[in-house]
Amino acid sequence: MRGAFMLDTRPTSAGDTLASAAALADEEVVERVLAGDVRLFEVLMRRYNQRVYRAARAVLRDDHEAEDAMQEAWVRAYANLASFAGRARFSTWLTRIVLNHAIERDRLRRRTFDATDAGDALPDVACSAEQQSIDVELRRALESAIGELPEVYRTTFVLRAVEGLSTAETAECQDVPEETVRTRLHRARELLRRDIETRFGLRLRECFGFGNERCDAVVAAVLARVAA
Repeated sequence: MRGAFMLDTRPTSAGDTLASAAALADEEVVERVLAGDVRLFEVLMRRYNQRVYRAARAVLRDDHEAEDAMQEAWVRAYANLASFAGRARFSTWLTRIVLNHAIERDRLRRRTFDATDAGDALPDVACSAEQQSIDVELRRALESAIGELPEVYRTTFVLRAVEGLSTAETAECQDVPEETVRTRLHRARELLRRDIETRFGLRLRECFGFGNERCDAVVAAVLARVAA
């Protein structure tokens, strides 16, 4: 059904359903995908689509760019799945892939803008005057404030405060010391306006949500590319 955030319950080649496979640890799912049960890759996508989207958007600050980046990141992850050695958590390994690709994409975009004298114009993410829901308007205002942070602070803030990663995992994803994460997070909070931080601090986990039709569309697009 369109818009439903549900796993396909048809049997996989291993006799399981995607719904039952959803209870497996990441490493077990990876092993089964590498063994030939490619459909189980969807389990990983459903599990981490929101994190991948948030990480990409933290760098790119644009919904469409972030969705394109996350598709490419998933395809790269699938293509390099055999190189996942389990030395880090799968989620950390995956987040590194999407961050690296988003940074590459952002640099290319900036070079293109420079070449055409378009400048570094960024998309307008301000609240729509037609937005009827106050909650949505407030969330958009907070997202806009976060989007104005310098990239180095914005990415750390989104991973640590919005996505809820630990300091250690955020540091591992960005390949920096934990103290650097703490410093960047502190600086990011200072740069956010005090009223936004005070009034909407409890709403951070709702920012940059990714699910329903958008999640379904990315899953379908990536699985189609993988199958091809």
